[in-house]
Amino acid sequence: MLLQALPLLAAVTEGFATVTDDGGRRLRTVNSKGEELEEYRDSVYDLAKESARLQQAMIGPSQIVESALAWTVPIGAYVLSCSNVERAKREKSLQKSLEKALPLIANVVGGESVLFDREGKRLASYNPNGTINKQFLHKISDYAKRAMETDEAVIDESFSFGGAMAVRIPITHAFGLGFNNELTAKKSKKLMEEVQKFQYARYSFSDIVGEHEAITRVIHQAEQIADGNSTVLIYGETGTGKELFAQSIHNASERRNKPFVAINCGALPVSLIESTLFGYVDGAFTGAKRGGAPGAFEMADRGTIFLDEISEMELNLQSKLLRVLQEREVTRIGGSKPLWVDVRVLASTNKDMGKLVAGNKFRNDLYFRLNVVQVNVPPLRDRISDIPLLTDNFIRKYNPLLGKYVLEADQETLTVMQDYTWPGNIRELQNCVEHALNMVERDQQTIMLHHLPPYIRQKNGISSRGERVYCPGITLASIMLETERQVIETALQKANGKRKETAKMLGISMTTLWRKMQTLNLGA
Repeated sequence: MLLQALPLLAAVTEGFATVTDDGGRRLRTVNSKGEELEEYRDSVYDLAKESARLQQAMIGPSQIVESALAWTVPIGAYVLSCSNVERAKREKSLQKSLEKALPLIANVVGGESVLFDREGKRLASYNPNGTINKQFLHKISDYAKRAMETDEAVIDESFSFGGAMAVRIPITHAFGLGFNNELTAKKSKKLMEEVQKFQYARYSFSDIVGEHEAITRVIHQAEQIADGNSTVLIYGETGTGKELFAQSIHNASERRNKPFVAINCGALPVSLIESTLFGYVDGAFTGAKRGGAPGAFEMADRGTIFLDEISEMELNLQSKLLRVLQEREVTRIGGSKPLWVDVRVLASTNKDMGKLVAGNKFRNDLYFRLNVVQVNVPPLRDRISDIPLLTDNFIRKYNPLLGKYVLEADQETLTVMQDYTWPGNIRELQNCVEHALNMVERDQQTIMLHHLPPYIRQKNGISSRGERVYCPGITLASIMLETERQVIETALQKANGKRKETAKMLGISMTTLWRKMQTLNLGA
């Protein structure tokens, strides 16, 4: 009779049903479909053994699934036991699936998305941009706890952002799902004067991904100096995220609600950089805008100006910049009236400024005026253990943009990525992940080795002699691109980064060099 009842009991409890002898030895175990699980026969179930010894019904943990519960009832010389292991497995799988979906939920609802436990404690939390919200992870929300206790959805104020509304929904007895409209609330709350289009810093320190000591040390240093007014010189190779640090410093300062103006001193022609920085008056030169125009320093008044690639600035402009930094005044081209400006200056470079100063290519006095505080952003090769984290971050970023649902890169792919030197640093890794997602089929959820750009896989196509051999997936075009990359990098090094000399050495025009550097992600 007991054996006949097992399938019914297993189906009702959504788990396994077992009959043991009075020593706890399993005589028969079935699942909710009535199928016997022979692998458990003759194994000893401690809870059943204890129930037989005490001759009383008991409730305790399952020995098969950690989060499952079981009950036992002694009947004569036998013990009947049932557990909810199948339901516990489903709930665990559902929890993992929801956690993977949180970044997409956050992106769709335009706010934070979270998973919380029975006590309202956050098990996982993601920001609207798909990054992990470490600030509120493991914090307890009374509203979430109330939703779990009442088994009803609770709509009230957001726990993490004032002014936002949040929804907390109990999913199972063990966990629930919550999300808020943080972005909408932020837009409503941001009732301040508008700034120019390019006077905007969107990144903060929470957007800098990495756990390696090399990057966390620099983040801590930048956070320490963010609230001051001293000029900061940010060192780092191309693609390491120097502007990300500049924006983060601005957004962590008291100037966060004021303009942030970024000027790339290496991208603008010499003829335009002066008017861009200092502005001009009506009729200052042929083609000047009627009424004149303010320069970047005027636009950044009370805020921050970021001078990217400061090492590319011409010497005659360096003296004018020095005067602005010393006097806190700027005079428009063609004008005579100085204008007082309150601007914090952040600058960046990928060059050795000491060598430039020694070679009389950069003013010594300007260098010391800029280099009050120095921030050195490490290259990706010095924090190779962060590649899996960065890869996951870029997967979350590009999934919604490309209409994909990729969950991860497999271990073989990550190993190859960690073996690569990444001369283009974070920017090159970002482009690599975007390329890989484009190659992934819509029904696939994992980035595989063959999805990576060919030039990264080429190291598998080199013989022990250093000769190139055929490798599936490597094309002649990809080999030529990699060779071109190496030749241009070598020429740039020999020319100390001077693009005009580099183009001359290679026998190509400046326009052709610029186009090739863009294609090869060499920081053009």
